[in-house]
Amino acid sequence: MRLTPQIIWQNLTPSDEIEAKIRKHIAKLEKFSDRLSDCRVVIEVPHRHHHQGNIYHIQIDLTVPGGELIINPPAQQAHEDLHVAIRDAFESAERQLKEYARQRRGEIKTHLGGEIDDEDPIPQSF
Repeated sequence: MRLTPQIIWQNLTPSDEIEAKIRKHIAKLEKFSDRLSDCRVVIEVPHRHHHQGNIYHIQIDLTVPGGELIINPPAQQAHEDLHVAIRDAFESAERQLKEYARQRRGEIKTHLGGEIDDEDPIPQSF
């Protein structure tokens, strides 16, 4: 692993097991893009006032050339199972990183900003 990820624990005790799991996920992300320069993972238990078990929220910030990919699932996608929350967040990060890599390679066309020329309509043949 070339990156030295920053793992931040908010409102819960750090776990070596979970940290090792996160590092494995980050190593997998590095396989999709060798252009990752930084990675920050925030593991959070947002509210302590609830009737069920802990709800875990994971945010991942990936620094890539030209910007930053922020994976921040909405609150309704938080999970009671920390392992599921981590899995889902990293699956989303993988999708976004693959999309970024395709854009960098030019495989995805970007829309040009401009107006449609009404004077030269596209001919339609029937």
